[in-house]
Amino acid sequence: MAKHLLIPLFIFGMLELGTSQITYSSDIADIIYQKCSSCHRSGEIGPMALTNYDEVKAWGETIKYVTSNKIMPPWQTDPTYSTVLGENYLTDDQINLITEWVDSGMSRGTESEEPEFPDFPDGSVLGVPDLVLEMEEEWMHEGNNKDDYRYFVLPTNFPEDKVIKAIEFRPGNAKIVHHALLFEDVEGIAAANDAATPEYGFNGFGSFSGGGVSQTLNQKQFPGYVPGQKPIRFPDGVGQILKAGADIVMQVHYAPWPVDETDKSSLNIFFMDETEETIEREVEGHIMVPLPNVIGELFRIPANTVKSFHGQYEIQEDISLINISPHMHLLGLDWQVWLEKPDGEIVNLISIPEWDFNWQGSYAFDRYIVAPAGSIVHGVASYDNTSDNPSNPSDPPISVSWGEKTTDEMYYLPFGYVKYKEGDEDISFVDSTVSTDVTPSNKNRIYPLSPNPVDDLTVAGFYLEKGQSVNISIFDINGRKVRTLRRSEFFNTGEHFINFSTVNMNSGIYVMRIEGRDFRVSQTFVKK
Repeated sequence: MAKHLLIPLFIFGMLELGTSQITYSSDIADIIYQKCSSCHRSGEIGPMALTNYDEVKAWGETIKYVTSNKIMPPWQTDPTYSTVLGENYLTDDQINLITEWVDSGMSRGTESEEPEFPDFPDGSVLGVPDLVLEMEEEWMHEGNNKDDYRYFVLPTNFPEDKVIKAIEFRPGNAKIVHHALLFEDVEGIAAANDAATPEYGFNGFGSFSGGGVSQTLNQKQFPGYVPGQKPIRFPDGVGQILKAGADIVMQVHYAPWPVDETDKSSLNIFFMDETEETIEREVEGHIMVPLPNVIGELFRIPANTVKSFHGQYEIQEDISLINISPHMHLLGLDWQVWLEKPDGEIVNLISIPEWDFNWQGSYAFDRYIVAPAGSIVHGVASYDNTSDNPSNPSDPPISVSWGEKTTDEMYYLPFGYVKYKEGDEDISFVDSTVSTDVTPSNKNRIYPLSPNPVDDLTVAGFYLEKGQSVNISIFDINGRKVRTLRRSEFFNTGEHFINFSTVNMNSGIYVMRIEGRDFRVSQTFVKK
């Protein structure tokens, strides 16, 4: 009798195992294509391509190691502390899926069920730029396995101020361009530094204006570039001013490389369309640097010490924070930044628990963070100047203070903001209500607008079953196009949100339309 019972139990167990098997087609491909392939494909900085089953399987054990140890994807912020736009990290469930898939033999599953690989664009991920600025000459990065930090000056020669909605750095050679920082120079300082050197551009690690704390305070910075991180557009009615006649200065970090390589990078700039949008508020910025009145002491890290500095800056007017870009050098351990309002409320801004100089970035908040006058921005940065720090550039350790060299250190905390406008506390750039109310299919779709009827700023959500470039437009009830929100902008597989203002639109019924390569979806809404 026991033998007869054993056979069906065995068969049942095998069936249950088969139905729960993790496969590339049903479980892993989507993760790889969304989180890894933007960098791991031909011509990009990733050292191997991860674009199909065979490539992923060949690197399976490596992928398991770097994901389980949270080395890849290289996302720095702690998502449990605060939320920012464009987060590119793996959840614990996704990490476990990859580990179990590798450990169970990396089954492909049903090939016909594999999601299509995204149609990544060869050029801009934001669409058609209004202006392209390119390096005048190629720069040859020596194949000496050393980092190279280089400044390049791009003149704009505009006779009047321009409103920037987005700025996109495009690496000419994505294999070697590690990241880039972008600055405005209205005094010609960087151009003079370039002219003083015989070769194109000039070397630099910190400030193009000389590296002093006072000079750094006056630097105006645009959002920079990190591989795999999509540039963020400023919300409707908001933009960053590019001054007439200003130069844009690019600090490009070239990664260590074994052979000589050349690069000729460029910038795509997207300006506000004055026929469709009105600038209401300018993006301004402040940089917290380690002056004694900020950190309460001299910025000095003695040899063989682990030291923290607690900076504080009191906000002088009502503002709404929109982004933040913590920065330090090779001794950096971690950052934790929060806002303390006058009534005692604490708002988490950003936490980077394991600083990695190789993957610094700029982070946009997923909502306006209102900071009334009298609020205090707290920024705690910790440094390890001991031999236990494998990134320490000095062996044995030496005493370190502020400076632009690799052997120096920085406490550099820029944040962007706009002047407060009534209602900012109610504005979010994502809509957390829609994802719980959508159909379970993976088909292209647009979510109901929220709120609807709309009055001013609203959020539109949509889902793409395949990463591709799309056009997003608004039409009136007669089919006349009244606004182009996105033109040939790339969005990867999955859920996305964009925001737009209807303040310049007449009351009535409108249709929002999203068009891709082979699909069109639309949603009707009412303007009050």
